[in-house]
Amino acid sequence: MNGEFRMKFLVIGLGSMGKRRVRNLIALGHKDNVVGIDPRSDRTDEAKEYGIEVFNNFEEAVEQHKPDAFMISTPPNLHMQYAYFAQKNNISCFIEASVVDADKILELSRIIEGKNIVMAPSCTMKFYPGPIKIKELINNGSIGKVLNYNYHTGQYLPDWHPWEGIQDFYVSNPDTGGAREIVPFELTWLNDIFGDAKPLACVRRKLTDIPADIDDIYHCLLEYPQNVIGNLTVEVISRPKAVREFRVMGSKGEIVFSGDSNSVKYINTNMQEWEEFSFEEGVIQSGYINPEEPYINEVREFVNAATLAHNGEKSNYPNTLEDDHKILKNLYTLEDISEGRNDLSR
Repeated sequence: MNGEFRMKFLVIGLGSMGKRRVRNLIALGHKDNVVGIDPRSDRTDEAKEYGIEVFNNFEEAVEQHKPDAFMISTPPNLHMQYAYFAQKNNISCFIEASVVDADKILELSRIIEGKNIVMAPSCTMKFYPGPIKIKELINNGSIGKVLNYNYHTGQYLPDWHPWEGIQDFYVSNPDTGGAREIVPFELTWLNDIFGDAKPLACVRRKLTDIPADIDDIYHCLLEYPQNVIGNLTVEVISRPKAVREFRVMGSKGEIVFSGDSNSVKYINTNMQEWEEFSFEEGVIQSGYINPEEPYINEVREFVNAATLAHNGEKSNYPNTLEDDHKILKNLYTLEDISEGRNDLSR
């Protein structure tokens, strides 16, 4: 191919996350090569504000734009529909966090072997400064041998999209419910730091009157290599503010990550006081609670990986379909345990 390769992107789904991905691509200098598609005209109208071309019909968007890469920002139950279309047409994909179709994800990883495309499951938390610093401190032995972590994360579900009722998007569906989706979202970065998890126990319940037939809290107990224990609580109950509080104990110290202070601090037996690392708030778009920068950096890594794949080189994206499959199997096993069964054949 002559000249510089300029990747063309199709953002599939223009809801909250799809519009964020449009902004990410624009921030990376790809505005002229981005189009979007959503069957809802209200969403395409909103996306037009970013100065991109939009479609309501998927086939028309593909035919006219001929994308090199999909940004799949649909509800999770539609991810594989578009990913399988992409692999058949040699199109690379960035796929938002999944919670269903584990077997299809694993099969897709086998199908694309040898192809010059990359399928990149989202791993946004790996790009947040807090988890990056935690991983660095643990790998440096700053607290000795890791023994245990306790992690609590949550945000009141109706506050996710305050401009619409939760019945109008996928978090009210039992298969793709808000708390259920966030368990693998968080395990993606936790397991990256601590290793492959073995689920030990799980309690999940609906504790609130949120108008959806979903569990709104998951308490999960996990075992990691080298006898590390993890205690993970994910909920969609906390109000009026979101919560993200993490503490890891080691043989010689502790690490604390707080969403409220947006900082990581640690102390060990050679120190008199905590050493704290505070992070900048970043750019927070109106209507959102999380900064743009981690999402931009994640998309940058995908674009780099897809470009390498296009040139016949190995992808360097820090999450794979196989990784995603393992995480989803963790979720399914936790749920089986919560129901008094442990069927790994799902």
